[in-house]
Amino acid sequence: MSPNLDSPAVEVSGLVKRYGDTVAVDGLGMRVARGSVLALLGPNGAGKTTTVEVCEGFLRPDAGRVRVLGLDPATDGARLRPRVGVMPQGGGAYPGVRAAEMLRLVAACAANPLDPDWLLDVLGLAAARRTPYKRLSGGQQQRLSLACALVGRPELLFLDEPTAGMDPQARRLVWELVGALRRDGVAVLLTTHLMDEAEALADHVVIIDHGRVVAEGTPHELTSADADEQQLRFRATPGLDMTLLRAALPEHCQVHEAAPGAYLVQGRIDPQVVSTVTAWCAQQGVLAQELQVARRSLEDVFLDLTGRELRS
Repeated sequence: MSPNLDSPAVEVSGLVKRYGDTVAVDGLGMRVARGSVLALLGPNGAGKTTTVEVCEGFLRPDAGRVRVLGLDPATDGARLRPRVGVMPQGGGAYPGVRAAEMLRLVAACAANPLDPDWLLDVLGLAAARRTPYKRLSGGQQQRLSLACALVGRPELLFLDEPTAGMDPQARRLVWELVGALRRDGVAVLLTTHLMDEAEALADHVVIIDHGRVVAEGTPHELTSADADEQQLRFRATPGLDMTLLRAALPEHCQVHEAAPGAYLVQGRIDPQVVSTVTAWCAQQGVLAQELQVARRSLEDVFLDLTGRELRS
């Protein structure tokens, strides 16, 4: 049966998964459209890994409905596996296997694989083809894991922290590759702790906490939802007394020194607010440097929704 290209690549509704008395996922719902990238974000323990492992067919849900490429991953795993690519964060390769051997082994399991040598070259691993997995750098291991996920020409790709341990050049390469996959109609479900990565890659973002969806939308929608939550950032001498600035700013604005010498004004930023800040700097005898106005970042939204305390 040919796939229904109008249906979502992933459709989850009312998903519940428990571990004993602990509810890891509590009524979660989300959709990943074909040819799109969805970033599933959340702090440690929010339920991301459990949700993805249910979608991959490694866990059975306790309640709810999950469909991946129109199939139930819990019962149709044999039909789904040839159509799905999975890139786990840990890699999972035998330590002594050579990079090219590992990729060829995975390619041999696919009906119509990509050329392993070409894929090694594209991902900058040609020079490491004979290197044992345990001797690859962390970034190289990640790229090999990505190659193994891609070699079978998947319709859907699961990426878990895909650029962990990569240098900026390799990270940019992976971003470009994800963009090319999207243009080719591949759906991508991405989990990452890098908010700039989610902003750069995702068409849609789902933020979860305590197993529930707390916000979703495009990156622009999430960062532009509140017109009163803009930011004015500037640099000046560290440790300035901001008493007079706080008194001069409108009530809707808050100001604090986010880091030594890095000042942040939050609220509705208009020309009068900018003028007030620069006038205050003049009174202090300092020059406001790197002054910029911007909307909240995805990281700001994430922290506001899930809290700023550390999670284990």
